[in-house]
Amino acid sequence: MDAAFSEEQEEIRRTLRELLRGRCGGVEVKAAVRTAAGYDEALWGRLARRLGLPGLALPTAYGGVGCGPLELALACEETGRALLPSPLLATAVLAAPLITALGTGAQRAELLPRIAGGELTAALAVPGRALSRALGLDGESGGRGEADWAGGGRAGGVQARARDGGWRLYGQVEQVLDGHSAQLLLVAARAGGYTRGRTLVFAVRAGAAGLVRARLTALDETRPQARVELRDVPAELLGEDGADVAGALAGLGGPAAAVLAAEAVGAAGAALARTVDHVRTREQFGRPIGSFQAVKHRLADVYVAVRAARSAAYYAAWAADGPEAPVAGPLALASALDAQRAAAGEAVQLHGGIGITWEHDVHLYLKRAASDELLFGPAHRLRARAADRGGLFAPAAAGAAGV
Repeated sequence: MDAAFSEEQEEIRRTLRELLRGRCGGVEVKAAVRTAAGYDEALWGRLARRLGLPGLALPTAYGGVGCGPLELALACEETGRALLPSPLLATAVLAAPLITALGTGAQRAELLPRIAGGELTAALAVPGRALSRALGLDGESGGRGEADWAGGGRAGGVQARARDGGWRLYGQVEQVLDGHSAQLLLVAARAGGYTRGRTLVFAVRAGAAGLVRARLTALDETRPQARVELRDVPAELLGEDGADVAGALAGLGGPAAAVLAAEAVGAAGAALARTVDHVRTREQFGRPIGSFQAVKHRLADVYVAVRAARSAAYYAAWAADGPEAPVAGPLALASALDAQRAAAGEAVQLHGGIGITWEHDVHLYLKRAASDELLFGPAHRLRARAADRGGLFAPAAAGAAGV
């Protein structure tokens, strides 16, 4: 592994940081999340046109830039640093790879160029509030585990029925990232009932008859979530009936976790930098509070955690296309979530009273840390899943069985 970034990779990071510095401050972020879309649509268009951000990891054959997970992770580290509200995660990290993995040639040719150009935003709707489980980050992603997160053919989840030569969807999905504004929904649903059930993914266009979407009040406003209700909604099957949907989603988990880890590291690094700047200037007892040894020790611990998490995220992104991805991704995400929580917590503590006021930006980092933990964690379950997939405890279990 060559740990040095190429000139092109450094240029992606530098250009995105400079662009966001002038367009994504605290005031701009708070204004953007209150729009109907939940993000600055003009800024999103500029990121798509100037940097090709939504198509950064898509093949050039579909209008993408042709880079890989590592470049996407570097970009998301910068968007995480700025807490950028955007459909990047839902569209480029979750939806586009799933279309690439499952879609037919015609579907890929129609949808991916529009995603790469920033014309089409998409969201992944997984029933049961179990996105991390469906991605194979938490628990089993196939067999009984698949039936659990996908509804299992019982009441709940989303059901698909073949009718009049097409498909109709029924059900409800909670906590769909950017689900209120996405122009295309990829909905995981169960078809065939309980005994012969199978999980399929369907494409639902915005404005489809029977589709009801409502933006939820989320802990982290910079990561909007929605409730999606499907009332006899016409849908198009993504790919072919019989495709290994659970396997495709689980395969998406490792690269997605690496990118999420990089995003969390960016937010953690920004929270730490803000705190260091504050303790250098905030005086108590006639001296900067940063000069007190206890404060130095606390920030030193956060610094070490952020650096370690950044290294893990970079490695996971580098290994995202290889066999180590199912283990490296969740482990990197676990480290990043821990670092993000520690950095945000210390930021609020060391900023004192102003750290919990609405006018200050520190609380945004704390909410992002808590929200990420709820959506993709907790960290100990990510580590347990990675240990299970890596066979860490298999020899011990075999030995115990022999005894």
